[in-house]
Amino acid sequence: MIKERKIRIGITQGDTNGVGYEVITKCFISNDILELCTPIIYGSSKVMNYHRKALGIQTTQVNITRNAGYVKENAVNIVETINEEVKVELGQNSKQAGKAAFIALEAAVSDLKKGVIDVLVTAPINKENIHSEEFSFPGHTEYLEASLGDGEKALMILCSDKLRVALVTTHIPVAQVATTITQELILEKLRALDKSLQRDFDVQKPRIAVLGLNPHCGDNGVIGKEEKEIIEPAIQQANDDHILCFGPYPADGFFGNDQYRRFDAVLAMYHDQGLAPFKVISMDEGVNVTAELPYVRTSPDHGTGYDIAGQGIANEQSMRQAIYTAIDIFRNRQQWDEMHQNPLKKHYFDKGKDNVVLDLTKIEDEEPLG
Repeated sequence: MIKERKIRIGITQGDTNGVGYEVITKCFISNDILELCTPIIYGSSKVMNYHRKALGIQTTQVNITRNAGYVKENAVNIVETINEEVKVELGQNSKQAGKAAFIALEAAVSDLKKGVIDVLVTAPINKENIHSEEFSFPGHTEYLEASLGDGEKALMILCSDKLRVALVTTHIPVAQVATTITQELILEKLRALDKSLQRDFDVQKPRIAVLGLNPHCGDNGVIGKEEKEIIEPAIQQANDDHILCFGPYPADGFFGNDQYRRFDAVLAMYHDQGLAPFKVISMDEGVNVTAELPYVRTSPDHGTGYDIAGQGIANEQSMRQAIYTAIDIFRNRQQWDEMHQNPLKKHYFDKGKDNVVLDLTKIEDEEPLG
C-alpha cells in the first residue's frame, strides 16, 4: 500500500527587513502544525537565523536544502534561494530586500508549477522595493495571475471566520475605479466568487452581498449613476444565472449595521471600500486568498510591519491562519473536483464489466444531478 505524503506548504520569506521571518518562525515554535503539513520556506537560512537570534525565538530544528525535492516530512524545511550575502536592516526599505523577496517568490512559483509543492503561502513584500524589470506588478495577486493563471483572471478574497470580502478592482488608483467598473467585470467577479465559495470554502448555495460605488448608492442618480446603469443590471444578470446575490448596499450602513453577518461573502467595488472594514473586524486573523487560479495561494492580511520589525511583538495568527486556510482550500478543491468529475459514470455504470449497461429506470428514480 502506497503511503500518502502530507501536503507540502511552500512559504516565501517576503521582505527580509520586515516581520515575515518573525511570524513564520513563531508559527513553528510548536510541532503541532507538522501533523498537518510539511512546511518548506523559500529564502535564506542565515537571514532566518539572524531574526531568530535577534528575537530570541526558539523553533523546532530546521532542515536546510537547496532542492525542495529533498525535504524532510516531519520537519520545518528551508530551501536556500539566495546565493549572495543579504544584509538585514530591520525596519528599512532596501532594494536588496526586494531582490531577495523576488528570488524566493520566483523559486517557489517554479516549484508550485512543477508539483514539488502543493500550495503557496506568501509572506508580505514591499511593493516599492520589489519592483524591477522582472517584477513590474502592483502586488502578489497580479504577478501570480500572470505567472500561474494560464489565462484565468485572479480574484482577491479576504477571509476570516467572521467575514469574506472580494474585490471588483484591486491595486489601481481611486481616480480610475469608476471608469474601470463595468457590468461585464462585476458579473465576471460574481461568477468567480460564487464558484470559489462553493469549491474553495465548501459553501452550498452561497449568498453574496454587492456594495454600491457612490455614497448612499447614488441616491437614485443624484450623487452618481453607476448603481442604476452598471451595478444593478449586473446583479440582475447574475440572478438570471442562478447566483444568489443582493444589493447594491451603501458600504457605510452595511458594515455599520452588521448586515454582512447575513451573507457568505461581500463583493466590494474597490480596495479600501472592502479592506478597511475587513481589517477593523478581522485584522489579526485575516487571510488573503487568490482565487480562480489553478493553484492555491494564501497570505497573511498585513504588510511588512517595518515599524515593529525586530521588536518581537508581531502577531503570527494571520500567518498561521493563512497556512490552515491553504490546507483547507486544497482539500476542499480535491473533494469538489472528485464529486463533479463524470457523475454519470460514477453513479450509474458498473466499472467492473467490459459491457457497461446504463440503467435508465434507475435514472428516472433518482433526484436530478447537480
